[in-house]
Amino acid sequence: MSGRRRLSAEEYIEGVRRGDRVALAQAITLIESRRDDHRRQAQAVLSALMPLTGKAMRVGVTGVPGVGKSTFIEALGCRLTAASRKVAVLTVDPSSAVTGGSILGDKTRMAKLGVDPLAYVRPSPNAGSLGGVAAATRETMLLCEAAGFDVILVETVGVGQSETIAAEMTDFFLALMLPGAGDELQGIKRGVLELADMIAVNKADGDNLVRARRAVRDYRNALRYMTPLSRHWKPPVAMCSALTDEGVDQVWRQIEEHRRVMVEAGEWQAKRRRQLGHWLWSLVDAGLKRALRHDPATAAAIKAAERELAAGDLAPSAGAQRILDAFLHK
Repeated sequence: MSGRRRLSAEEYIEGVRRGDRVALAQAITLIESRRDDHRRQAQAVLSALMPLTGKAMRVGVTGVPGVGKSTFIEALGCRLTAASRKVAVLTVDPSSAVTGGSILGDKTRMAKLGVDPLAYVRPSPNAGSLGGVAAATRETMLLCEAAGFDVILVETVGVGQSETIAAEMTDFFLALMLPGAGDELQGIKRGVLELADMIAVNKADGDNLVRARRAVRDYRNALRYMTPLSRHWKPPVAMCSALTDEGVDQVWRQIEEHRRVMVEAGEWQAKRRRQLGHWLWSLVDAGLKRALRHDPATAAAIKAAERELAAGDLAPSAGAQRILDAFLHK
């Protein structure tokens, strides 16, 4: 936030409402800040903008490194903007261990979409957060919705951590897979398949076509042994090639069909309400942990518990209770 005049809450609000890209970028930087005064201002901005949120399609995209997530997202995003849809892409890179900044630079990997006037690409560091999703991604998504974007694409780093957080903030969770599912099924987390609303085997082109078809069959067989998230939706498995643009439109049609089915079944808004509840309590948990660690009365109890734990003289459950008792001043 240094180097430029700090905007007032009203200036942030009005700028985002107008769809001003500079104001949107500055508002996102504000909510990513860990300073207490910035957090308070960010909360005021978000509260004022909440009535403008909730109308966008929220799509999470995950997959192992090398599966072509950025290429796929650019292909899908360009198709959507060609149809006059406004698309925001929230990419979350592995954080630099030294600076905490983004080190992959997704904007350079989505060169075409990055200059599209109907698209907005925002790389963000994950700052070590579970599942490769930045802690502020949920709030960034709301800001983009308030700015008028009607499709939000959230790309996770796909590093094997739990992708539950990404699934809990989106309406549709797409898992991209590589051809050669026989090998991949051995190493992929079962939980990712259970969370997916659709599986798309990417890079289904050239010499990969035969392996891609085999992968589709293998994933369809694997899904037979898993309980779907909804009795109204059976996750489809399809092939696509972001490189040749084959099958990308089919993926989007499935995303739209999923929304239609879930709205008719009454599950769309129910899922959004559950997500808000999860978000609320994750923020409460994070706030309590932060308050506990910064409470002077608790500092001595934490140090003593960690020392005894390392020496093997204290059970973790007993240590945790001792720290909580000190925090609650029992």
